[in-house]
Amino acid sequence: MGKRCFSINVFVDADNRILLLKRGFGTAIGPGLWGFCGGHIEPGETPRQCAEREIREELGAAVRCQYLRKVGPVSDTWHGGRFRIWLFQWRWLGGDIQLNREHTACAWVSVEQYRGYAVVDGVDEDLAWLDIWPRSALNPDKLPPRLKP
Repeated sequence: MGKRCFSINVFVDADNRILLLKRGFGTAIGPGLWGFCGGHIEPGETPRQCAEREIREELGAAVRCQYLRKVGPVSDTWHGGRFRIWLFQWRWLGGDIQLNREHTACAWVSVEQYRGYAVVDGVDEDLAWLDIWPRSALNPDKLPPRLKP
């Protein structure tokens, strides 16, 4: 059986804060924890198409952002290596967030606030791959050896 493939979106605003979404308690991975906008790549869909679809589905059609870059595919560390992940970094340009039923809240989080959020396993790793913040700001217990500061 092949790996499940996902696109993950990481938004950064003008103040270098990231957008975190609080997952509903009915989600399979990380219920009640904070994570990123993203989801499973559907058959016939490219990773970029999936990323853009997930933005519309999870944040609403009014969101405006600018594509910055893609990293991946990478294999996850915290879920047994069973996922292939493409990470997309976006610059937030504005718009009203309209969360779907998968999420219960959203927050713009600074590097100083980050460790106060209970995040899904893999978020620290995603941030390290994208190199948005210094790795010393991330939870070292949640980074694989190859990504530790």
